[in-house]
Amino acid sequence: MNGAVTLPIVGRDICKTFRLGTGEVVRALDGVSLEARHGALTALVGPDGAGKTTLIRLVAGLFTPDAGALNVLDIDVVAQPQAVQDRIGYMPQKFGLYEDLSVQENLDLYADLHGIGAAERQRQYPRLLEMTALAPFTRRLAGQLSGGMKQKLGLACTLVRSPELVLLDEPTVGVDPLSRRELWDIILHLVKDEGLTVLLSTSYLDEAERCGHVIVLHSGRVLAQGTPEEITGTAGARAFVADPPAGYTARGLQARLLGEPDVIDAVPEAGRVRFVRAAKTGADLPIALLADAKVESVPPRFEDAFMVLLRRAVGDRPTSNMKFGQPSNQRTDKLAVEVRDLVRRFGNFIAVDHVSFQVRRGELFGLLGPNGAGKTTTFRMLCGLLPVTSGTLQVAGVDLRNARASARQHIGYVAQQFSLYGQLSVTENLEFFASAYGLRGSRKRARIDWAMQQFELGRLTHLASAQLPGGYKQRLAMAAALLHEPEILFLDEPTSGADPMARREFWQRITMLAEGGVTVIVTTHFMEEAEYCDRVAILDAGRILAQGTPTEIRTQGRRDDSAEPSMEDAFIAIVQEARSVNRSKDAA
Repeated sequence: MNGAVTLPIVGRDICKTFRLGTGEVVRALDGVSLEARHGALTALVGPDGAGKTTLIRLVAGLFTPDAGALNVLDIDVVAQPQAVQDRIGYMPQKFGLYEDLSVQENLDLYADLHGIGAAERQRQYPRLLEMTALAPFTRRLAGQLSGGMKQKLGLACTLVRSPELVLLDEPTVGVDPLSRRELWDIILHLVKDEGLTVLLSTSYLDEAERCGHVIVLHSGRVLAQGTPEEITGTAGARAFVADPPAGYTARGLQARLLGEPDVIDAVPEAGRVRFVRAAKTGADLPIALLADAKVESVPPRFEDAFMVLLRRAVGDRPTSNMKFGQPSNQRTDKLAVEVRDLVRRFGNFIAVDHVSFQVRRGELFGLLGPNGAGKTTTFRMLCGLLPVTSGTLQVAGVDLRNARASARQHIGYVAQQFSLYGQLSVTENLEFFASAYGLRGSRKRARIDWAMQQFELGRLTHLASAQLPGGYKQRLAMAAALLHEPEILFLDEPTSGADPMARREFWQRITMLAEGGVTVIVTTHFMEEAEYCDRVAILDAGRILAQGTPTEIRTQGRRDDSAEPSMEDAFIAIVQEARSVNRSKDAA
């Protein structure tokens, strides 16, 4: 490795361990070496627990490595952490905005903390406010900003001191696609036009493709590093797309392909299934599921290579408890959810504005929308947690306007934020929720045993839920929501911040539930996940802009005669067009 001191980050053989509350020692980083170059964008990617956040905190001088060497801006960060911190900007996953202060007051506070004088503020503020498009909102309280605007404000506060190096830990987690694209425009501007050096971690593999250098981590070790193109070559001659054979949906085929020993990865894509094989064996496909399917080889992408590297590191896929039989479709004409002219006001603010849709039994329905669109408010009304202002709302045949308690017996709900009790163990959480759902005696014990086995939680029974890795927190939350065998499952941003492997497993489980007749309504900011849904609705400003199958949404989002857009492109086009129309009406 080149040890030149001119590089902004040079690390050699870095090791870091932590001791959990159970006494178990976890090796977060195990001999990691890395470099980052001036004026470049370097990405850290990897599954939950890979060591991304630990590495960023070491670079920021917040942790001390147990072994190895780490120079940041030509400074030994172990010997002089404050000297490094005086010259960098660090934006953690949960940036410390003061929600009862305005945008302007937050900027002033961080300028005060960094000793920024009046002249420098006068120079910096207009640039930062223009770059983040926050200039019209300087008097708005940070707590009243959308998720994307909060992230932009956090970035502006991070840049207020003109740092030489910026560290961004999952800067777009939980951010809607439109805001995510805007944040990336800012980051790319900082790197390409202002020459700033940026090190970031991300769960979005398409974001890694935009970087000059990528470091793939797993269990504290570097699996690969290089340009996105170099890493993508790892998956050469392994990527294919297949049309689902008769009787299968793309979602059903994808879930079953993930159980094939020759398949490393599979995702639904525009009505087809994209999959990655374990070996480079050309057109020979000894997969019985695809015997009657049309299969084509396609160029690899970065995400394909990422999954190849992870599978190589993990070894043979562990045996899963998820068992799929013959494809089945439990959907009927019976309505599980019926919403007509639903309205919810908070004072003078209309959060949900005459929303109408229907979901049939066994259907997988997606609610998509930017931050602040009204998705979570709609969810809370559907679950009986929030009364409606007006409109009709029936769930499992129960009118929620006057029977919210009885309707909740038919509902499972996984909230956007981790909603379990962090101090309680896995077993204690399951016992608590089973009792809350009215389960007693042998039935309670049987359902807890089912959850432990189905979600593979057995080895973690005594661990406090707050100490679980992100993927296992999501498993536990879903297990708790399913203890009482609900007819309808509501999932509010269930995969936010989850790594790609955890998201694949999550959707496998959802497919199994849907094929068993459970109705699933989900919100997500990962637009590719909308491909798993039978139908989706796109909301913005409390109103439905479009609804239909993923194919119908992509068609509606096409703006010319070019190729069919991705779900993300279609989503952004539909939202931007609606906002443009509303601005024109307001100006008239």
